Amino acid sequence: MAKLGILTGGGDCPGLNPVIRAVVRKGFLEGYSTVGIKNGWKGLIENDVEELDLKKVSGILPKGGTILGTSRTNPYKKEGDVAKAKDAYKKLGLSALIAVGGEDTLGVANKLVKEGLNIVGVPKTIDNDLSATDYTFGFDTAVNIATECIDRLHTTAESHHRIIVAEVMGRHAGWIATFAGIAGGADIILIPEIPIDIEEVCELIKKRHARGKTFSIVVVAEGAQFKQGSMVVQEEKLDAFGHVRLGGIGEALGQLIEQKTGFETRVSVLGHIQRGGSPTANDRVLGTRFGVKAVELVKDKKFGRMVSLRGNKIVDVALDEAVKELKTVDMDLYDIAKVFFG
Repeated sequence: MAKLGILTGGGDCPGLNPVIRAVVRKGFLEGYSTVGIKNGWKGLIENDVEELDLKKVSGILPKGGTILGTSRTNPYKKEGDVAKAKDAYKKLGLSALIAVGGEDTLGVANKLVKEGLNIVGVPKTIDNDLSATDYTFGFDTAVNIATECIDRLHTTAESHHRIIVAEVMGRHAGWIATFAGIAGGADIILIPEIPIDIEEVCELIKKRHARGKTFSIVVVAEGAQFKQGSMVVQEEKLDAFGHVRLGGIGEALGQLIEQKTGFETRVSVLGHIQRGGSPTANDRVLGTRFGVKAVELVKDKKFGRMVSLRGNKIVDVALDEAVKELKTVDMDLYDIAKVFFG
């Protein structure tokens, strides 16, 4: 039998296991055996793999995370790792590799395609910031979780007459903040695409309270920045793809709001809660569709491509196009959110 490899890289994400399950099932029907590469590109470098059969993927559809494990390993960061990855690919006798990940994982995949490896990409990120696809799986789950949390914050904010700042994920794009903020009835939504004007934020809150409201909910994406300042980070240390560890914008924002308005303010950081647990039905279906399409691309020898959702159709696009730039929030959508600010 011809052999497929599959790996999941970068942050974990609800919907990864449905992709793995779909690849194995569709691969079996098309005459492929499948080998799972553990912990992203790290597993390919170290030739750390396991055979995946129908029994191995039975029952994983509703499970969050990834049964293969993940890492933020970048083969292009350490000399010799690319050669090790290419050697492992050959030793495993792979007909093709399916790489499931976000901009970093697929960026590596795109480079390896140019070095002669047969790779198909599957887009994955809760941030929904990958170009060339309307939505990525994991996003819907994250938005639903964040929305539920905002709903719960409403009741305690109203009871205690407080401002509550909810910090959600979103490094360079505020898709989760915008969607969850609209769905959760947030009074202000702050995203990385638009620098934060703290005076304007406080003025909106004051106007709302002047109308008789005794509480407000402010949703902020972790990558949002003040007009004068840079990203708020937990530490300056960079990961293998050059990213700092974000976190703290909610606390900084909360302190300023309380100082400038005089209203008692609390901060809730949702963090990894957003990417954990069982995927929504939508993400299970989307992950499944992506996995099936990825095997079809392999069968048709359409390498260097990524599966993509366009409208309600699953199509394929060039990896070059997919990783060319990040997809930021549609300002028409943000203008709708602004109708309800303050």
